[in-house]
Amino acid sequence: MQLVIVESPAKAKTIEKYLGKDYKVLASYGHVRDLPPKDGSVRPDEDFAMDWETYRDKVSRVKEITDAAKKADRLILATDPDREGEAISWHVQDLLAKRKALPKAVERVTFNAITKQAVTEAMQHPRDLDRDLIDAYLARRALDYLFGFTLSPVLWRKLPGAKSAGRVQSVALRLIVDREREIEAFRAQEYWQVGATMEHDGTEFQTRLVRFEGEKLDKLSLGEKGIALRAKAAVEAGRFTVEDIETKPLKRNPAPPFTTSTLQQEAARKLGYSASHTMRLAQNLYEAGAITYMRTDGVQMDGSAISAARAAISDRYSGHYLPEKPRIYQTKAKNAQEAHEAIRPTDFTRDRAGSGDEGKLYDLIFKRAMASQMASASLERTTITLRDATGRNELRATGQVVKFPGFLAVYEESFDQKDDDDAEGLLPLIHKGDCPAKKAVEATQHFTQPPARFSEASLVKRLEELGIGRPSTYASTIQVLKDRNYVRTEKNRFFAEESGRLLTAFLERFFSRYVAYEFTAGMEDELDDVSGGRAAWKEVLAAFWRDFKPKSDEVMERKPSEVTEVLDEFLSDYLFPSKEDGSDPRRCPQCGDGRLALRGGRYGAFVACSNYPECKYTRRFAQPGGESGGGDEEDGVLGKDPESGLDVVRKSGRFGPYVQLGEGKEAKRASIPKDLPEFDLDWALKLLSLPRAVGTHPETGNPITASIGRYGPYLAHDGKYARLTSTRDVFDTGMNAAVALLAEAANRKGGAGGRAKAEPIKVLGAHPTSGGEIKVMPGRYGPYVTDGTTNATLPKDVKPEDVTEQQAVELIDARAAKGPAKKKGAKKAPAKKAAPKKAAPKKAAAKKAPAKKKAAASDAE
Repeated sequence: MQLVIVESPAKAKTIEKYLGKDYKVLASYGHVRDLPPKDGSVRPDEDFAMDWETYRDKVSRVKEITDAAKKADRLILATDPDREGEAISWHVQDLLAKRKALPKAVERVTFNAITKQAVTEAMQHPRDLDRDLIDAYLARRALDYLFGFTLSPVLWRKLPGAKSAGRVQSVALRLIVDREREIEAFRAQEYWQVGATMEHDGTEFQTRLVRFEGEKLDKLSLGEKGIALRAKAAVEAGRFTVEDIETKPLKRNPAPPFTTSTLQQEAARKLGYSASHTMRLAQNLYEAGAITYMRTDGVQMDGSAISAARAAISDRYSGHYLPEKPRIYQTKAKNAQEAHEAIRPTDFTRDRAGSGDEGKLYDLIFKRAMASQMASASLERTTITLRDATGRNELRATGQVVKFPGFLAVYEESFDQKDDDDAEGLLPLIHKGDCPAKKAVEATQHFTQPPARFSEASLVKRLEELGIGRPSTYASTIQVLKDRNYVRTEKNRFFAEESGRLLTAFLERFFSRYVAYEFTAGMEDELDDVSGGRAAWKEVLAAFWRDFKPKSDEVMERKPSEVTEVLDEFLSDYLFPSKEDGSDPRRCPQCGDGRLALRGGRYGAFVACSNYPECKYTRRFAQPGGESGGGDEEDGVLGKDPESGLDVVRKSGRFGPYVQLGEGKEAKRASIPKDLPEFDLDWALKLLSLPRAVGTHPETGNPITASIGRYGPYLAHDGKYARLTSTRDVFDTGMNAAVALLAEAANRKGGAGGRAKAEPIKVLGAHPTSGGEIKVMPGRYGPYVTDGTTNATLPKDVKPEDVTEQQAVELIDARAAKGPAKKKGAKKAPAKKAAPKKAAPKKAAAKKAPAKKKAAASDAE
């Protein structure tokens, strides 16, 4: 028997169909072990010795592989063709060797696509494990561990409230924070543009003033209204004649097929997918055999794939759409281990695969790959120049026409920002000397815009440009920043939270070298050298540790008050921005003579008055769980209520900022939601007016209202509720949408009130022992399997849709063998039994026994 090891059950199921009966394919369900999350797992003083620990939820999986390996004549490690795949194979081999279950023949095979041809060819060309890739994995894993486990304790002690820092994560966060600083430092400049609407032979077209009084205009030349109106008057008074018509042919070439990075960027722009969602969908498509491996820096396609793409183009389009020679793209990636073939369909005759989001992503991959082998697009750009009689004032019109679409017939690449010069317009057939009619002249005011905040697409692009991290890790890096509340997203743009700014300030001030873009990119180059066999991994680690450890020790020796004082100065412009009236921004608004400064406390950082304890003014900073004991600089009268004439006042309380109308018991109050960054009197009046009447339900005749409660915005109708996604929805949701949302909420809950009754993800059959029906269920803490009596949580790497009946039985039996889970506080019961005369406690304990089973069930959920 020949044993084949892969990562996922879906991959195992597909491969098993391609191999003969002599092969047994088992899934490791991802990594089977890792460094234990405790001190000492990597020991630099012992030549970077590393301890490994098998994941708890992988113990049964490793046992299954071990038992099968003992009976096998040959072990074939067929994990993914990258560094992580090589590492999983190494871990499996190492574990089997230690358990003396390693077959005599051990081979490694890799394939870039899960198709019968690719798998069978790979089986005919086995190799040994790649030691360089394994060393690169060890170096990265040890480096990330040493960075996190050395720096995190420093953060916990010197920066209360900080959660953790990571080697790549902290630099990605710095990019977002730096962009916030650029936006805050930006000062808008006024500029004007003068344009004229012209008409010739019944066709209107737009022109723009590009020369005024003999001077060529750039973007900011017309910097004020006065000069703009003078320019407008000159255009209105002038008679403009066509002086020049310039026509230029243009060619646009297709973009190469997707890499990991460009796939994440385009999926974000075109489909609105997050990087993590894109990678999950791509993983599913790869395991289903629809696309090639999705973690790659390469842009090249296999020769046979290019031929297949060209054949598909010939079948669908005329010969003009197929270039004479195949297009060959060259990768810019320095990291050889990740420079695989680009992401492409495995079959160019299959224009659809998957459904829902998977289907949309496949369509994107298919079209991009096919377009990459198509003919260039031919365009024609026409520029018309018009001058007045003085020759000192000049208008210009531009237009672009697609003469031959080429690859644009299939796919056009998206960009985060469009160039103003790319504006296209329809131009009439016009000749030199013509004098088109002037229909209207306008002078429009504009202001320069600050740099755009990062979207997922632009952040991924920037990280790749700087050489920070690797595209295959960007999705998880971004997700960590979100999970730790260092950033938030609004309209698909990243905003740095105060906690993220504070952490970045700390790292920039005390660990500046390790969050420098150049250092992180340089470290990536060194790790790439390890994977390419050009550097020894332990030497790379030793060079890093030699400087990092003393720096960490030095910061750990500092007093927390010293750290806070340094951060107070570092963040002063952000914490205490200049006031328009020129008054001291640090002056306490409560006592009037104290000075505000950053302090550290139990919940983290906060701003406090120097006159404490006489003045108890505080302002929260970077600590969402902390309390504010005083006012806020933004507190005050927002305006008057037009109906009552009373002041609408913004205040700060122990649970955050709120607005108040009136005084005493009759006063109305409303909390200010976090998703309203620009809060004014209009919003205050809207919040104070809640609940809002949406209308009357068409079926029941009862009112539907929208409001904001303890758990956020919601709709209410006849004792039933439905959640809304934002504060704006409370005021914008109409009757049709409200009825639909309430109906969806009622369906999810399975009726009126109560907790939603979960529907099974999958039904497998009867349990051989208990006889209960085995179901895969969604749970509060993740998916689980149950036979109605025992619940067993699924391992993290197992997809609920892929669970087989045999796997479910094994998980349930293993959970049942452990016995019921013990509740917290269960140990107190024996203490009560010490007095033999008291029977009541024993009865109470007996009554509680069934609850333990319930506890075990809820733990599994």
